[in-house]
Amino acid sequence: MTTVLVIDDERPIRSTLRDILEYEEYKVIDVDNGLDGLEILKKEKIDLVLCDIKMNKMDGMEVLTAAQQLTDTPFIMISGHGTIETAIESAKKGAYDFLEKPLDLNRLLITVRNALERGSLVKETKVLKKKFTRTKEILGNSLGIEQIKETIERVAPTEARVLITGANGSGKELVARWLHEKSNRSSSPLIEVNCAAIPSELIESELFGHEKGSFTSAVKQRIGKFEQANQGTLFLDEIGDMSLSAQAKVLRALQENKITRVGGEKELDVNVRVIAATNKDLLKEIELGNFRMDLYHRLSVILIHVPSLIERIDDIPLLAKTFCEEVCAEYNIKVKEITPDATKALQALPWTGNIRELRNLIERLIILSDQKITEKDVIAFANPRAEIVKSGNMDTDYEGFDYDKFESFQDFKDFAECKFIKYKLDKNSWNVSKTADEIGIQRSHLYSKIDKFGLKRD
Repeated sequence: MTTVLVIDDERPIRSTLRDILEYEEYKVIDVDNGLDGLEILKKEKIDLVLCDIKMNKMDGMEVLTAAQQLTDTPFIMISGHGTIETAIESAKKGAYDFLEKPLDLNRLLITVRNALERGSLVKETKVLKKKFTRTKEILGNSLGIEQIKETIERVAPTEARVLITGANGSGKELVARWLHEKSNRSSSPLIEVNCAAIPSELIESELFGHEKGSFTSAVKQRIGKFEQANQGTLFLDEIGDMSLSAQAKVLRALQENKITRVGGEKELDVNVRVIAATNKDLLKEIELGNFRMDLYHRLSVILIHVPSLIERIDDIPLLAKTFCEEVCAEYNIKVKEITPDATKALQALPWTGNIRELRNLIERLIILSDQKITEKDVIAFANPRAEIVKSGNMDTDYEGFDYDKFESFQDFKDFAECKFIKYKLDKNSWNVSKTADEIGIQRSHLYSKIDKFGLKRD
């Protein structure tokens, strides 16, 4: 329900405004002085303020000025001694409108509705700006993060290729974005390619483009990612999942700064800085024959390792607070406090999903907790399934299931993982993005799992 705060030292005026606004189904809070009004603005979610100008203790203009430091809530100033100068001064100080006493009912209601609409638009705009900010800040003060920030400052202005390593959800993409943002190519495009999300038979066409008729579905010419990133930066995410044939072409493009579209004969010059990222141990992949050593050395001029969240638990308080503010802004609710005990409980969790898992958990806690996020909330909602095990309600009857059919623990893990992913995909009608968010992994990683287990929609 929309909440309107009335600040006026005349009881009859407050009573009249309350009757009118409650009849229009607004929730009304009224106080007789500016100091109490400011305290309410600090504690409550207020959508609109109607404030008298001439009051004891603190006049309306002072209240308006002080409120600008606390909130974006729109103010409608009211006065029985209205002049053009007063109205102009109110507008200059940030008031939405000015009304004279005695109040005209129709004008009052129209002004209230318009002010609420404007307030809603202002909040939505702020949320959208935050949501689509070009590059978010790299949060944290731990040694690993400070080293990454320092490396970015040194490396970004150069043309050196960078290989970013780290677990899923640790923030590799954000590092790549800052390398581009602080480079001399920042005015040109940053083109991102998730190598794990593209089928192996299409990756070459995606990277290098194709000519019309080069294969069955090539009904028109297509410009590839290398050409799109010309003069800019190409970010090859999950490069460890790229096919060997595509690796060979990428190597040639890096060596000669030339590409050839699939089905084409003409060589095209490209000026691209390549940044790559992977969650795999590429040296191990080289030993297994899955990755080219020469490409590895071409890519890894600079190596940046992004630590997992468990390696930087001292950053969790800052990350949790920032995510809390972001999510509350998105939901348009008052920012919830995370208690010190809750913060300690967050730091004690295993964090297999890293930063992404932390943000998802904070969003869950904001939705399910009360005014404050407590240690009890973290324990209850971090892993609800664990609570079932603790309470003794978990079914531990081993009969009826043939565990002997699994030769190794990895076989059993693959079996369980396959069943779990299939269940979640079916539950979400095979919406891959939604499922990936729900289970806390990257969409590209989920595509890899679908491919690995040969999962298909029923």
